Amino acid sequence: MTAPIAGPPGPPGPPGPSTPSTPSRALAPLRETGRLFAFAAVVVRAVFRRPFQIRELIEQFWFIAGVTILPAALVSIPFGAVIALQVGSLTQQLGAQSFTGGASVLAVIQQASPLIVALLIAGAGGSAICADLGSRKIREELDAMEVMGVSPVQRLVVPRVLATMSVAVLLNGMVSVVGTLGGYFFNVIMQGGTPGAYLASFSALAQLPDLYVSELKALVFGFIAGVVAAHRGLNPRGGPKGVGDAVNQSVVITFLLLFLVNMIMTAIYLQIVPPKGG
Repeated sequence: MTAPIAGPPGPPGPPGPSTPSTPSRALAPLRETGRLFAFAAVVVRAVFRRPFQIRELIEQFWFIAGVTILPAALVSIPFGAVIALQVGSLTQQLGAQSFTGGASVLAVIQQASPLIVALLIAGAGGSAICADLGSRKIREELDAMEVMGVSPVQRLVVPRVLATMSVAVLLNGMVSVVGTLGGYFFNVIMQGGTPGAYLASFSALAQLPDLYVSELKALVFGFIAGVVAAHRGLNPRGGPKGVGDAVNQSVVITFLLLFLVNMIMTAIYLQIVPPKGG
């Protein structure tokens, strides 16, 4: 028997789905980080362009403040109480009860207050910003704005970022006061501390730069929350479901960046500003 003669090769089939290589998948987070930083630079440049959206800024400021002010006040009370109770218990073990007030108030002002404000703004205001921009994106409203020559970043993103920064700075002062009063109540009433020692230790250890760095942290954290929410809202994937995923991603990414930036700013502050009396 003779072997069958092979015919001419047929036409090539349709290409299969391309699978990204392992190096490409490994570099994807770096690319996304680069896009986020580039978007932050675009937002900063757009802040100084005219016309400025005053009405949009006021509306967004009022909305973000309305959804965060009450939760921030309620959360700051147990935060201040926990810090005061923990610090008070530790100082009692060390025999340094007179420093309870200063240590607990500094912990509230420098660390707890900016983080509470930023987490609430990212969770309540940031998620709303991301959902709003994402819904506009999938409805192609942003594409229509670009066709008409209107920049979505200048028209929509800049007022929202400035609103988150403004609310964060103002809300930080309120949370600091409420957290300090909560710590005072729990230390003096529940742990038997004296009001004079509490206030004296605070005035002995605290200094004005502690408030400055707290407000600076709140300002930076508000900027991060607004930029991350806007960036994820402008880049949803997969329709309405993608908008929901973008909201979850914006909150998680903001939380991670907040703790990282807080660690860096705290380390720099402790190196630059000497402790009071040091």
